[in-house]
Amino acid sequence: MLTSTKRAITYDKKNLDDKTLLRLYKNMLKPRMVEEKMLILLRQGKISKWFSGIGQEAISIGVTMALNSDEYILPMHRNLGVFTTREIPLHRLFSQWQGKANGFTKGRDRSFHFGTQDYNLVGMISHLGPQLGVADGIALASLLKNKNQVTAVFTGEGGTSEGDFHEALNVASVWQLPVLFCIENNGYGLSTPTNEQYRCKDLADRGKGYGMESFVLDGNNVLEVYTKIQKLAASIRKRPRPILIEFKTFRMRGHEEASGTKYVPKELMQEWAKKDPVENFQAYLREENILTEKQEVAIKEGLMHEIQEHLEMAYAENPIVADYATELNDVYKPFDFKVTQPNSKTSELRLIDAISEGLRQSMEKYDDLVIMGQDIADYGGVFKITEGFVKQFGKDRVRNTPICESAIVETAMGLSIAGMKAVVEMQFSDFVTSGFNPVVNYLAKSHYRWNQQADVVIRMPCGGGVAAGPFHSQTNEAWFTKTPGLKVIYPAFPYDAKGLLATAIEDPNPVLFFEHKALYRSIRQEVPTDYFTLPFGEAALLREGNDVSIITYGAGVHWAVETLDKNPEISADLIDLRSLQPLDAEAIFASVRKTGRAIILQEDTLFGGIASDISAMIMEQCFEYLDAPVKRVASLETPIPFINQLEDQYMAKSRFENALLELISY
Repeated sequence: MLTSTKRAITYDKKNLDDKTLLRLYKNMLKPRMVEEKMLILLRQGKISKWFSGIGQEAISIGVTMALNSDEYILPMHRNLGVFTTREIPLHRLFSQWQGKANGFTKGRDRSFHFGTQDYNLVGMISHLGPQLGVADGIALASLLKNKNQVTAVFTGEGGTSEGDFHEALNVASVWQLPVLFCIENNGYGLSTPTNEQYRCKDLADRGKGYGMESFVLDGNNVLEVYTKIQKLAASIRKRPRPILIEFKTFRMRGHEEASGTKYVPKELMQEWAKKDPVENFQAYLREENILTEKQEVAIKEGLMHEIQEHLEMAYAENPIVADYATELNDVYKPFDFKVTQPNSKTSELRLIDAISEGLRQSMEKYDDLVIMGQDIADYGGVFKITEGFVKQFGKDRVRNTPICESAIVETAMGLSIAGMKAVVEMQFSDFVTSGFNPVVNYLAKSHYRWNQQADVVIRMPCGGGVAAGPFHSQTNEAWFTKTPGLKVIYPAFPYDAKGLLATAIEDPNPVLFFEHKALYRSIRQEVPTDYFTLPFGEAALLREGNDVSIITYGAGVHWAVETLDKNPEISADLIDLRSLQPLDAEAIFASVRKTGRAIILQEDTLFGGIASDISAMIMEQCFEYLDAPVKRVASLETPIPFINQLEDQYMAKSRFENALLELISY
């Protein structure tokens, strides 16, 4: 045990009573002892990987004890103390690390890659940055519901180099969200030291650039952490705003155990070893006669018994048995869709009007629905779909965002975690690349990983034919139909757009809703005036015939109609898919079995597009019915160009008629 002359940390207990001091000590000791046991089990091959937080316990414990139990915390790998202080039963953590069903991810993810609503914790994904924006969304929900709560989110000093960090801080500052951004500066990002990570003296200095308060704290001094965070949290609850905290600490073990610490200078390790948060605080309590030797022994024996007892519970649990149905059924949250029938009153609407009306009626139906996007508030969006929405619903629910697609998708996820609904407008579907990671790795995987729905719709204005060039004209649905966990909807008519958008917002799963810009003001249709829904996964058979099955969606539907009108002798089934994920495979197969020929038309480029998968499905399921090879028609294998004569050559429309005639004459 350290003596008073050797203690490297000076403590000021202020007005804390002995009971609180002992709780702080016990809460720090518990994750330390759990980790020491896990390191033994790791060497024995009984767990697969370990990211050690030894030496950093004071941060996790101080922050967690300073917050209320109903306030969300978003921890990382080295925050075991957050989970134990929130009193998650150890056997459930052990089951999680052993990949057993009583863990939090049913063996689908490891270590701390999970969340639990029961304890208001939201774990990380390996892409470190997204949880910062998710914290923004949780905090926004708290703000909108007047809950007077704080959300705390952790990152390491390495993670502050990611764009998500800067986007999340900017959004939190602009919207004055009640978030505590906690940087654990532990010296190394894997093997890269801080002097190769950033140039500023303190990472807390970055707070100034975002107009927020920031502080540097001794991350090994549990009293400094606890009392300061307690004070700041109380202040944020009264006056919501973000605050940036940099905790100075050190990582005493490898990034994960296999990497070791050979790259760390020996003297540096020795210097920080003297600042061990558990040993120093224990010595302080002994000096102050707050912790007796008898108490210390009793605490350690109690924790040892608890750890062993819960390990045995985890060991006794049966291994997971792989089951196809279980895995497939958990990709999406079950959605008990019920058709809402339209009334008989209709009005002729353009596609853009139908989307606007459907969005407005959903806002009226769901008080907890928030729309976010660039220029969508007073300006009404670049396509004017949300024009007038601010006047009706207010700026709290119709929110202009900074130009930060990643953080806004993450914020939408945070709103969902907090029990709200979100619609995000990508100004153009092309811009989703700036928010691609949270779409395909956070929204898509959350329900499968830890049973957390992502109740988010991302509206995707897309498509060519408007001379907008390579960055405003893509139709990029194939990026998302490839990703399990996402639903992808692509209507071609105003009626479908309104009904399917309502369903997308009702559905608790993440939906990419594609809206073709060239159809916005060129397609009109009679549409019911009130709220109604349409089911996903049901294609529309627009025309019936016996010669060929034409399978398409979006603008391709209108190209096909134009071609058939020009060639009345062609007897064709024309299938408008409408829903790409889920896909109405049976409608496709039934048609092809009848006609014996299939042509699939997409605006996207050919290779890797959804037409390729549909073609393969037809070959696998309908081969014996085919009288000709399945034909795919798509746009030129180039980026989409700007000038009309090049764009016309690029588009699949220019090649469809000839391809169709060739197939029929095969």
